Amino acid sequence: MILSPINCISKTKPSRTGLVSICTIWCLISPTATMVKAVVGEEIRLKSIEDSLSDSRLSCQVGLVIGKISTSLDRGFVFDLVPTPANDAGDAASWITESKDDDDDKKKGGSKSKPKSKSPSSFLSIDKDWVAEHARQVSRMLVGGMKVVGIYIWMNESLFKNSTLVLCQTVKGVADAAPFRESDWDERLLIHISYSPRRWTCRNCSLSSNITSSSLRPCDFKMGRALSTLQKFRCIYNFDIRFPIFHENVSSSGKFAEILRQVISSHAEELKGAKALIDGNLVNVDEQFVADSVHEVEFLIPFMQHTSIQAYSQEEEKEVVGILAFTGTLCSFAYSNSKEPISQALADLKGDIISSLHDRLDIICDEADGQLDSVADVGGDLVKEASTKMPISQLRLQLLRKQCSLSFPRRVFVPWLDDTYICDYIQPSETLEVLRDHCVELMSMEAPIDASMILEPEAESTSSITLSTGSFWETAMAPLSSEFRPSSLDNSRGDESVAKEQSKKSSNVSIMAALLVLILSVLVGVMIFMFRP
Repeated sequence: MILSPINCISKTKPSRTGLVSICTIWCLISPTATMVKAVVGEEIRLKSIEDSLSDSRLSCQVGLVIGKISTSLDRGFVFDLVPTPANDAGDAASWITESKDDDDDKKKGGSKSKPKSKSPSSFLSIDKDWVAEHARQVSRMLVGGMKVVGIYIWMNESLFKNSTLVLCQTVKGVADAAPFRESDWDERLLIHISYSPRRWTCRNCSLSSNITSSSLRPCDFKMGRALSTLQKFRCIYNFDIRFPIFHENVSSSGKFAEILRQVISSHAEELKGAKALIDGNLVNVDEQFVADSVHEVEFLIPFMQHTSIQAYSQEEEKEVVGILAFTGTLCSFAYSNSKEPISQALADLKGDIISSLHDRLDIICDEADGQLDSVADVGGDLVKEASTKMPISQLRLQLLRKQCSLSFPRRVFVPWLDDTYICDYIQPSETLEVLRDHCVELMSMEAPIDASMILEPEAESTSSITLSTGSFWETAMAPLSSEFRPSSLDNSRGDESVAKEQSKKSSNVSIMAALLVLILSVLVGVMIFMFRP
């Protein structure tokens, strides 16, 4: 059963709003040295949204713009508009207030009354934090080449001219919540859809530290084909990363999650230089691909060029107290315009791989909430007190003793627009029903999702993190001062005697095994001697 938007809503999972109206769009654009000069919107999709918005007769609505920015073509593409849902209290993310009215007389954006021309005394209000949180979660559901490229606002022309500052601030918040990790460009786009008069306009928005009305610059906008021109690329990526943990990381109370983020960031540098096979062949990355099928990509990382190995060689004088083994398999998709070079598609795939790893770690940290035993199996000796549990985001290295294995959520892909896919992440304890709820709440997908159309290329527990410890860890931890030792290492001498007794038993077993092998060898030799012809 699908819950109502208010019941489904949470502070980390905005619910779907039923509000639809013509909108102003602020498109966040991928960083580049030059400003994007033109934006093409998917005509069929945007016209459908425009009609729905007009029928809803809303006075205003704010939401996200999903699209792609091509720096090589100096052009942006808009695929879809996703309205920001109502918050926990059921209030719309945007509303119009008239100065002569007190706060109780606010005209909410979700109101069904007929839009009217507002006087200069009216002004737009936006729950900027809620819109930013919506952008953060939606960005996790997008694959390579697709981004939260902006926000849109549906309102009349006269009121829009008096609201540019609050809109620029909202764009800034969305850019901070859903950044482009692979680039540092500081501009986004704004498209305004006005119902009085009816028209679409587009502007660049500069995200400099001082946001003002002058941060906006005109940009051409037109309807056309944006989705049908996309080329599809897929990569099944296997990784096996060994990352040394130095004594100083443990003694400085380094958090486990911070070390993992450092590992992922280090691997991103390795992946940047990886060569690629496309459909099993080496290709010229400066050329273009023109085909309807999905192109299979395989990345080849040069042997012995791992950042973690280089870090170890540069830190030889430091004491290594543990090894973080980060292994797994993940599936990545990317979409590239047919006029873009292959190098852009490969860059989008690489960015998607790293973003997916970061997103999975963020999901684990967000949902832990003090229940570490729901995501990790560490045998109960993880913290100083056996009764104490700690979320992975707060777990500190000096509390670890035994081997720790942590499974990442797996990635699944959901059909979206015009034979494209978006993704979501499923925890081991979750079902596909959760996936359906997320798509309705966050992406405003109204049609029921056919389970047979959902792609599940990642098997359960394909991505895992293993902290290799064992006797090596205990030996390495022995020289540390008592304040940095796990409590299980600071127990009474009784524990030490138990360990010695177990060591003796292990030695006895080894001796017995050697004697048995020797006896069997003698018996076999005698049998051969006696029964030979």
